Amino acid sequence: MTPVLLDTGDMLLAGGLIFGCVLLSVVLSLGIHRTLAISALRMAAQLLLTGSVLLFLFGHSSVWLTLLVIAFMLTAATIEVGSRQTSRLTRIWHFGIGGFSTAAGTILVALVGLFTALHPHPWYQARTAIPMTGLLLGNVMNATSLSMNTLLSAASRERTAIEARLVLGATRFEAMNSLVRQAIRTALIPTLNQMAAAGVITLPGIMTGQILAGMNPLEASKYQIVLMSLIVTGNMVGATLSAILVSARLCDARGRLRLDHLA
Repeated sequence: MTPVLLDTGDMLLAGGLIFGCVLLSVVLSLGIHRTLAISALRMAAQLLLTGSVLLFLFGHSSVWLTLLVIAFMLTAATIEVGSRQTSRLTRIWHFGIGGFSTAAGTILVALVGLFTALHPHPWYQARTAIPMTGLLLGNVMNATSLSMNTLLSAASRERTAIEARLVLGATRFEAMNSLVRQAIRTALIPTLNQMAAAGVITLPGIMTGQILAGMNPLEASKYQIVLMSLIVTGNMVGATLSAILVSARLCDARGRLRLDHLA
């Protein structure tokens, strides 16, 4: 089975569906028609640009080009990870912790995937390294962002309880321990739900894409299992690192809660 190539009519159909959603928003006074239209235009422009760049990269097997693109993706994720949070640390610490945790979780599992299950030759082959890094990065970024936001919000809300633990002799890590665990669990809920529903309630996007591209469904399911395992590991690393680093920033070595470190 050869992949189905989409023509102009198919693209116009996709645009018509978006226009229908915009029209529905106007009729129902939902107030999201402008955001929906702008988001759709951004999506189309960004994906077409990305496709053009990847087409160029796939034709040039260069480790430096691959690493440059991945570095750009990590930088963009660092900016994005803290842009929609209700509670945040001061700018340099917030983006530093978020960016480091996201990069660490992504790079660790990406290297595991590249040198074990997927093993492209060479390992920096753009056709494998960049799409897989992008897949992992988006998931780890979301987990890190959820973990940080949950912990920072809980610390502000439960200030009295944390200070009471510190006064009673708890270390800063003991005082924040329950909030750290809560933040990590919250960050992993979407991933756990996705894993539990895979194959029964929904066909995951990776598996669906490979089946549509003509891959044997059984082989596609094996790829989905491997990639899902990499995703949950990266999410766990990113969420845990960010929660630990944020808790360390909020309590100093003298056992004081430092909410003045919040922006």
